Amino acid sequence: MILLLRRLSHQLFRLPTSFIMIFASFFIGICSWIMLLLEPTTFEHYFNALWYVMTTLTTVGYGDYYPTTVPGKIFAMFLYLFGIGLITLVIGKIIDLFIVAKERRMTGKVDYPGQKHIIIIHWNKKAQAAVDELLSYPDGSDIVLIDDIARTPLEHPRIHFVSGDPSSEQTLNQAGITSARSAIVFGDVRIDDAALTDGKSLLIAASIERLAPAVHTTVEIMLEKHIHSFRHANVNDFVLSHDAVSRLAVRSALHEGSTEIYTQLLSRSFGDDLFPVACRPEWTTYRDAFNALLAQGATLVADGGDLSINRKLDEPIGPDPKLFVICDPPTYELLSPPKKGR
Repeated sequence: MILLLRRLSHQLFRLPTSFIMIFASFFIGICSWIMLLLEPTTFEHYFNALWYVMTTLTTVGYGDYYPTTVPGKIFAMFLYLFGIGLITLVIGKIIDLFIVAKERRMTGKVDYPGQKHIIIIHWNKKAQAAVDELLSYPDGSDIVLIDDIARTPLEHPRIHFVSGDPSSEQTLNQAGITSARSAIVFGDVRIDDAALTDGKSLLIAASIERLAPAVHTTVEIMLEKHIHSFRHANVNDFVLSHDAVSRLAVRSALHEGSTEIYTQLLSRSFGDDLFPVACRPEWTTYRDAFNALLAQGATLVADGGDLSINRKLDEPIGPDPKLFVICDPPTYELLSPPKKGR
């Protein structure tokens, strides 16, 4: 008998969740009608009978309604024997659904549904540093990690993981590439040959450009001679893998204390930072913008990649300026919110 019950329970747990849910709803509805038919004076209407069946099956048992006739009590015993087991099965299936959903998310099989997120491709120490920097902004964008590893390397409410080939259209679409704000491609450290690493990064960048040309792409390049190839693929920005460290070391040797300035600009966690600001309608020349921002505690340093602002303060601002200032986060919050156009 015990063996038979065990086999039966195993078969029940193998049934599809949708079938169990439909059957449980049908069972509860029918039992409520039967109880109302058996004791119409006790329960008066269907909702009271449904309330009794639900409290009985969930073993709550408030005692506000209960059968008083022999047929009603016999049917209640039937509910005790079979109904409670059914509800236990339903609860188990619901828990399984949550476990399966979490496992799918942890293994990168769930599509990202959001917008204006930042995609980071390939997980390594540099990617982890980039994620830590992004997470230091409390109201920053969500982060989607893409790598062909089995499970997410990092759990955080703002991080979504996608497992797969980063150059694959299916994987990029799963990461929401068309609605992303930007994408950062780090070199695959598992490839020993630097040329092959750049080749893979170039393939990924080309896939992104084909699927979502409006997404801003930044790519880590291993070899300087490959820069022209990435420019040809319309990569917006690129960073030479070892170039920045070498140049910082030289500046530290030639100009003592200069690395602290770069450290502040490279990380939000230290001192002042570099922020974009929108051009205001009343700013005609760079001097107008410089003086207005300086009065608020921010220093205008560049228009896009042009750092010669202080040598052309009286020149008119171009039609599509990209102004950048240096200040601390509290000062930046006091600046006027960005506006579209001038």
